[in-house]
Order: sequence, then structure tokens, then C-alpha cells
Amino acid sequence: MATLYTQQDKNIRKTWFLMMLFLIVIIGIGWAFSFIYQSPAILYFAVLFSVGMNIFSYWYSDKIVLKMSGAKPVIKENNRELWNIVENLSITAGLPMPKLYVIDDLAPNAFATGRNKEHSVIAVTKGLLQTLNKNEIEGVIAHEFSHIGNKDILISTIIVVLVGFVTLLSDFFLRMSIYGRGGGRGGDDRAKIFMTLIGIALAILAPLIAILIQLAISRKREFLADASGALLTRYPEGLASALEKIGKYNTPMKKANKATAHLFISSPFGARAARSGIKKLFMTHPPVEERVKALRYK
Repeated sequence: MATLYTQQDKNIRKTWFLMMLFLIVIIGIGWAFSFIYQSPAILYFAVLFSVGMNIFSYWYSDKIVLKMSGAKPVIKENNRELWNIVENLSITAGLPMPKLYVIDDLAPNAFATGRNKEHSVIAVTKGLLQTLNKNEIEGVIAHEFSHIGNKDILISTIIVVLVGFVTLLSDFFLRMSIYGRGGGRGGDDRAKIFMTLIGIALAILAPLIAILIQLAISRKREFLADASGALLTRYPEGLASALEKIGKYNTPMKKANKATAHLFISSPFGARAARSGIKKLFMTHPPVEERVKALRYK
């Protein structure tokens, strides 16, 4: 059975695994090109680049997520009620007060991000503040605090950068194979064939890799965050009611993005899109109905 502490340990291991996997793949590609061109400098560059990307994703991925979502910082004087809710829950949870952001979007939603509890962020949409009452907002914020406490936020945020880079890498290899130098030396021919194969493979596999990495976080984290959030507020009905209202909103967010979808408390593409056809098999969140049932009847 998943607990707070086992989930924290799993998330730390998953984070290190994904970062090491990225490191190995990039170094492997660099080694192949250095072998083809007989140039050790290419391998050295691949090592430095992969290490640099891991460091960059650790320190700056949260800022990228906030930029992608169009979130703006909140100060206490501009939204005192929201500030007080977050401040009270941070004291109750024994966690540092996170930075607060609001997204100018009518779709009710929220997410937490950051590399650790000392550098955490909670972002909510204007739609969430307008649609939910105080108890429901507290339930949502408590859910996001649980992600912070469970150390979900680091792995969830790093995935945004690494998954996005896989897509860019596939595009790079395809363009290089199409527009790169042709003919001439055998090394150039081998490199072109190699780049073409890698580009085609990554272009085909990139969407699947993105989905599998997101699902690797596991939908269980949402159930655990729901349960932990309900314990934090001592009022499961608040979060259950909030999820029902969020789940009925079918219009997608203006800046809905597949790379960041797993961060939100509910799908940013709208309830109908998440439940339709084959997409249901690849949902990054459990169905709202199951989450509500767990909160009310557990």
C-alpha cells in the first residue's frame, strides 16, 4: 500500500532514473557520431551537453512551466483570501509557504511545481477562483500541497523539459538528414544514414515516449494526493465537490499543452476530450468519478 514515505522514495528514485536515462541516451548518440567522424570532440560535447541539460532542467524547469502556462505572480494585497488559504494550509502541513501564481483562464484548474518544498509554486486559474467556494478551493490547494510534500513536483516538472527535448531532438535529426551535406566522404554518408534512422525512430517514438514517461509518474500519485489533501483539511467533501465541478468543465484551457498536462489537478484539455476514444487509455489522471468515490466512500 502506498504511503507518504514510500511515495517520496519512489519519486526520488524515478527522478534519478529519468535523468540518468537521458544522460545515457545523449552520450550514446554522441559516441556514435564521434565514431563515424573519428572525432572525440563530439563525444565530449555530448557529455557536457547532457550534464548541462540535466542541471538546467533541475534548476529552471519550474520557470519554463510557469512561462508556458502564462502564470502571473500573486501578492497578498491583490488576493488576500487566496493568500490566507495557502498560508494557513502551509502552517497545517508544516511546509514552507509556496510562491503563488494565477493563470488568466476561465477553465478551473491548478498545479504545483518546483524543485523542492523550499522552492515550490502553486498556480491556480481565475476560473477555479470564480467557480469554487472557499471549502472547495481549500481542498484543491491541500491536494497541491500534498504533491509538494510527497515530492511529486520535481519529477513532474523535470519531465516537461526532458519530454520536450526528445521532440526537438527528433526534429533536429530529421532536418540534418534532409538538409545536411550529401555525398563525398564515406563518413558523411554513414552519418547521414545514421541521422536519418535516428530522426525517423525518434519522430515515430517521441509521442509514445512522452506518454510513457508521463504515465511512469503513475496515476496512483493523484489518489494519494487526494487522500493526503483530505487529511490536511479534515474535510474530504471540499475536494470531492471541487473535482466534480472541475470535471464538468469541457472547454480546454487556452494554453493547454501535452507536455504539461500531467501537472494539473485535472486534464487541461477538458473533461470530454480526456474521456473520448483511445485517449482514455492514455489519461495522465484517474477518472474524476473514481477520485470522488474514493474521497466519499473510502
